[in-house]
Amino acid sequence: MPFFVLVMMILSFGLIMVLSASYASAYYKYDDSFHFVKTQVFAAVVGLVILAMCIVANYRWLRFVSVPLMLLSLILLVAVLFIGRTVGGAQRWIYIGPINFQPSEIAKLAVIIFFSHCIATYHRYMGKFTTGILPYMALLALIALLLQRQPHYSAIVLIMALGMILVFVGGGSLPWLIGMGTAAAAALAYIIFLTPYAKGRVEMWLHPESDPLGSGYQTLQSLYAIGSGGLMGLGLGQSRQKYLYIPEPHNDYIFSIVCEELGFIGAVLVMILFGLLIWRGFVIAFRAPDRFGCLLTVGIMSHIAIQFLLNIAVVTNSIPVTGMSLPFFSYGGTALMMQLAEMGIVLNVSRYSVKKDQ
Repeated sequence: MPFFVLVMMILSFGLIMVLSASYASAYYKYDDSFHFVKTQVFAAVVGLVILAMCIVANYRWLRFVSVPLMLLSLILLVAVLFIGRTVGGAQRWIYIGPINFQPSEIAKLAVIIFFSHCIATYHRYMGKFTTGILPYMALLALIALLLQRQPHYSAIVLIMALGMILVFVGGGSLPWLIGMGTAAAAALAYIIFLTPYAKGRVEMWLHPESDPLGSGYQTLQSLYAIGSGGLMGLGLGQSRQKYLYIPEPHNDYIFSIVCEELGFIGAVLVMILFGLLIWRGFVIAFRAPDRFGCLLTVGIMSHIAIQFLLNIAVVTNSIPVTGMSLPFFSYGGTALMMQLAEMGIVLNVSRYSVKKDQ
């Protein structure tokens, strides 16, 4: 129940902030101030239905779909390179009629489920490099290569981190993991500095003021919003930067609107809520009735934690722009539904762990 209450509090907070952050741009683009929030509320309702279904269904059935889901994600990652739509210099989206999605979002969940299933099945062999490290790193390298072609570096970092966390929790050799992680980080850094798209983002991170009306515009406007919020904020709905200064403030940079309207106090409240959610999730993970449930929950909560931290780091210009959304807050129906589905899986694991304790 504490986990469920935290999910509902964060979801409600997120919907309120989508409304506040989006109504100016929604009116400008669609002549309807509620355009974005109506879509987000619909996605939330569908997501809550999916969450309820995930609570009822035994999470162990995911083991049977782990391999097909991983194959589907790989097929979609290849398909987006040929039929995907390019937005902002990145070819990451597949459009099917009114529906659009990023295959990388499916890949994140696929990695969590597939790795959890394989590690739980072959946990006796996790201590060896050839059986406990190499196969998983090879699959992660393949996914990273496909994501690099889009390019989608933030997804590479997230998926690599999720995979390595699961391998470590599953019993993989720490020295080998450190070595492989260091090699992967070095390779990623090498690729970034050879790619004009990524190199430009690094340069704008270091010196956003060098192009205040171009590549550095969004970062500077975000920092203006955060700074103007002060301790208590300007008040809910009173943001100035959302009036077409921050491009699409209801998406990746919604946290800057939170800071401007609710101030330092509101920002800390959001971080506390996420911290409590992540903590409760890991408590559930280590009370799980089996290895698969533990790994599944660790992977899901690590996903939420990493994405939350990366988004705030980007908004505050602590790291280069990555295109990472804030879970439950940023506008995006598909992402919200998948996040609520993940929360339903965690609640299902919790449900069975409670039965075991009794």
